[in-house]
Amino acid sequence: MRGAGGRAVAAGSAVAIVVGFAADRALGDPARLHPVAGFGAIAAWVERRVWRPSRVAGALYVTALVAAVWCAVATSARWLAPPARVGVAVAVLWATLGGRSLERTALRLRDALDAGDLDRARALAPALVGRDPSMLDGGELARAAVESVAENTSDAVVAPLLWMAAFGPAGAAGYRAINTLDAMVGHRDARHLRFGWAAARLDDAANWVPARVTALLVIGLARGRRRAAWRAAFVDGARHPSPNAGRAEGAFAGALGVRLGGTNRYRHGSEVRPPLGAGAAPGTDDIARAVSIARRVGVLATLVATIGARG
Repeated sequence: MRGAGGRAVAAGSAVAIVVGFAADRALGDPARLHPVAGFGAIAAWVERRVWRPSRVAGALYVTALVAAVWCAVATSARWLAPPARVGVAVAVLWATLGGRSLERTALRLRDALDAGDLDRARALAPALVGRDPSMLDGGELARAAVESVAENTSDAVVAPLLWMAAFGPAGAAGYRAINTLDAMVGHRDARHLRFGWAAARLDDAANWVPARVTALLVIGLARGRRRAAWRAAFVDGARHPSPNAGRAEGAFAGALGVRLGGTNRYRHGSEVRPPLGAGAAPGTDDIARAVSIARRVGVLATLVATIGARG
């Protein structure tokens, strides 16, 4: 049985999860001195000094940075009194969540498309996707926004919550370090094909469970479309080159009744994604509908994480 100390730790973790999620919903990302941006700057500085066209070099780079973040947060939390420990956990979770800012950017892009301002929509696109925005027309921008909301609901909402529930603030911080390094170096361009291999594979592993939890939550919310959402997530999504993105994007496609996937053009070249779902291509209204689903998934994921908070 769990002792009084274990119950107190679990209760503190549950409180931190609820308050941290509420902080992200109310405030979004910190406007200045964002810890994730600071970590990214450090990681970029280190990369410039240790880069080699080598998987081993990339693996050592990722391991050292993730371990440093994990150990720093775990050590600092261990020596604090319980109230301060909860405060640190809240701050860490708030910094690692990105749901509110994701939604704001997606809706601003929707507004720009509705206003016919393609230049502004293209300027907003890099905050959502890594595609070359100069190659995106209105329809492709709408698809990019819906796919980004779907994938990042898993990466920036569900995953931090589950890692927090399982491993505390060190888990949430370590997960965000992995995800950030994948975004920085886990690419298929000439510079990062080998060096970024470990970051991409580690991110795949870290998001395997969250992506499937995300898909199941979306399917549960897909009233009247649950079968279509299941098929798009677990049949169509299995053909996606990412073991995780296809699950989340497919579930959203089925729930929305749209078709995602197609040719994505990056600065290093084009990549073809399989079709996800069986509907029409998404329009601007579908961006807002995707945001609505993402918000509800965040609430449900918070409930799941709170129930499963470690003790």
